[in-house]
Amino acid sequence: MAWRCSGRTNADLIANMHAARIITADRVKEAMTKVDRANYVMRKSDAYEDSPQPIGHGATISAPHMHAHAIEHLLDFLGPGKRVLDVGSGSGYLCAVLHHLVPGGIVVGVDHIPKLVDWSVENLRKDGMSSALDKGEIVMVTGDGRKGYSDLALYDAIHVGAAAPTIPQQLIDQLKSPGRMFIPVGTFAQQIMQVDKDENGEVTKKDLMGVMYVPLTDAERQERGY
Repeated sequence: MAWRCSGRTNADLIANMHAARIITADRVKEAMTKVDRANYVMRKSDAYEDSPQPIGHGATISAPHMHAHAIEHLLDFLGPGKRVLDVGSGSGYLCAVLHHLVPGGIVVGVDHIPKLVDWSVENLRKDGMSSALDKGEIVMVTGDGRKGYSDLALYDAIHVGAAAPTIPQQLIDQLKSPGRMFIPVGTFAQQIMQVDKDENGEVTKKDLMGVMYVPLTDAERQERGY
């Protein structure tokens, strides 16, 4: 069970996920080890639990094993100079991990709650990411993630951290050819879908696993608990 990957330290947490084969790639292990989850949660005492946690404003930070699954599935599209979009970037944690996987590239985090965006920037600076922010290697913006972020499109990889009833077409449009998106889809029954766009712009979709995510919605509904 994924919850058994919890540890006493960040290193323990990552090592346990690696031992459980949730993390299989050394690149993923190294990147996640460099980012201390304690800098991105509200309850520091629970930072290394392998569980989702509330971060205010109706939002959560995903369980570490789900972040690991997402990165592993996107890994073929992560590398030097690549461009990545994180929709529902919340605390900024995944943007930090992705930054280590795309040296010289750009990671864009978009969230529709301005206070969360401000907090995520504080978290990133606290975790040693000031230079990346100042250079524009990590860009955190306030906006409707369902519309992506066209200013810096196209993206080699897109991660969506909340469940959409259907896959937003604007996100598909902002994928490069080739490119890949990892997105939870559904209302009551949710599935992680892997959306691939090939060199010719052909789009294919594949169900990966059943999940339970908070919904991808507008800021007002999220603030009042949907």
